[in-house]
Amino acid sequence: MATKCKDVDLSISMEDLLDQVRCAFSELESCTLEERVDAINRVREITHEYSPFKQEPVDCVIWVPFDQVAANDYNPNQVAPPEMELLVHSIRSDGYTQPIVTWTNDGEYEVVDGFHRHRVGREQLDIAARIHGFLPVTVVNTERTDRGDRIASTIRHNRARGKHMIDGMAEIVLELKRRNWSDKKIGRDLGMDPDEVLRLSQITGLAEMFADKQFSEAWEADTSVVNMEDRLDVESEDV
Repeated sequence: MATKCKDVDLSISMEDLLDQVRCAFSELESCTLEERVDAINRVREITHEYSPFKQEPVDCVIWVPFDQVAANDYNPNQVAPPEMELLVHSIRSDGYTQPIVTWTNDGEYEVVDGFHRHRVGREQLDIAARIHGFLPVTVVNTERTDRGDRIASTIRHNRARGKHMIDGMAEIVLELKRRNWSDKKIGRDLGMDPDEVLRLSQITGLAEMFADKQFSEAWEADTSVVNMEDRLDVESEDV
């Protein structure tokens, strides 16, 4: 007797099962774009659930409307104009070969890695039209929603490519310290040695120490030096 899971006969061959899947997808041609994308995403999520690679986020890439994907406010990484132009050219010529790495919060996808790929899909009209206003995303850290964990994930992605800015990194270290992260945890999660953590902590500490200062005394001191030199010049002329 055939074993059944709802209406699927598990005793049939894999080829027959795949033929049933093809028939089901062919019927989606009459549906709206949104319905087709939703169905494809759901199938991918189901196969991911049973995949031997389900611990790997790249195993499940789904398509999400670009207005549901938002940039983060802590990424200390910038791309120079020539590199940005090359990224646009690459996506225009080769398509999206890498998904945008995100985490989810109340139905919104916040970028962890891939901010500039995200920008291209939103800002380049020909590319946006080609991908129908959707962006390819994968989700990480579904079980870790703390902001510090998300920041650490972004920094790891950046540093693995050798792209990060010192000033931005110093601010990141400061924020993590405010979240009671130890130097050891910061070093481990961000891929830094103790000396680097210390240097970045010192940079930020000095910046905070002099925040909102006008340095008026220093300027007055400089002015007094100039005035003294003027007086000496005058006195020498008088002589």
